[in-house]
Amino acid sequence: MRFGLQTSLNNVEWREIEDMWTFLDRDTRFHSAWTFDHFLPPGAGQDPNANCFEGWSALAALAARTSRIRVGCLVTGVTYRQPAVLAKMAATVDQLSGGRLDFGIGAAWHAGEHEMYGIPFPGPREREDRLEEALRVIRLLFDSDAPVSFDGRYYRLRDAVFLPKGVQRPHPPMMVGGGGEKRTLRTLAMYGDVMNVSGTPDIVRRKIDVLARHCREVGRDPAEIAITTFGTIVVSDNEKLIDRVAAMFGAGLGMSAEEAKRQLPIGSGAHVRSIVERYAEAGVSQMIMTSQGPWKREVYERINAEVVGPCGG
Repeated sequence: MRFGLQTSLNNVEWREIEDMWTFLDRDTRFHSAWTFDHFLPPGAGQDPNANCFEGWSALAALAARTSRIRVGCLVTGVTYRQPAVLAKMAATVDQLSGGRLDFGIGAAWHAGEHEMYGIPFPGPREREDRLEEALRVIRLLFDSDAPVSFDGRYYRLRDAVFLPKGVQRPHPPMMVGGGGEKRTLRTLAMYGDVMNVSGTPDIVRRKIDVLARHCREVGRDPAEIAITTFGTIVVSDNEKLIDRVAAMFGAGLGMSAEEAKRQLPIGSGAHVRSIVERYAEAGVSQMIMTSQGPWKREVYERINAEVVGPCGG
């Protein structure tokens, strides 16, 4: 099992983000580090007036500050950028990182920041349609050795030159974020390389089964797609903290705090390792944990020592 960490970009100073990424890169066995793609603090109850750095420009700077860890934005909202522009951004970050980019994209969800910045926020069906078409465009640009033309419903290219390519060929791994069983996972089966979903080991196992069905329908080998998860990992002996975190994350999954403590990687190091084993048995190859700064270094040193290292890093 490999582990990644998504660092928040809000309510922190830039130096704190740089220090955290340098720590992950040099002093831990974490496999990947991720920004997010939001223009204001995205969490429920967070102050929209607080500071928040932009995800892709932050990613470029952080990629240049690191040398080992893989980097990515988990995940890019398809509504925010024309896909050819996004592909150019991705190729640039792959070049400046020496081929360490994992390219994440999803259908977008945060209505508030669309409204605030005047970005159209269509309904779920159109966002899923745009995600599918954008992935087609991006793969064409990544994979083609000749100028690309494309005439779709939402996006068009005319003899588009795409140079330089990224370091990774034919392209950086393309992660599709989201567990929608009818559309998102089907789009992943057609165009993606990496699944990223949230939930308990049983929920993730069901999503993997749905993905495999879509793969069979579109003629894809599901073994070609890596499985990753996104959520919290908490290693602590503080029962009050464990109860509070379990209640918060359990509510998002429709379960009680007690059930969340049994099913999620929240608790002692031994308990978290046992849950990691269940994810691995389901087919997960990387767990990416969310984190909110400012960060206490000792929290992540403990996770690195008790979970990341013992479980394979």
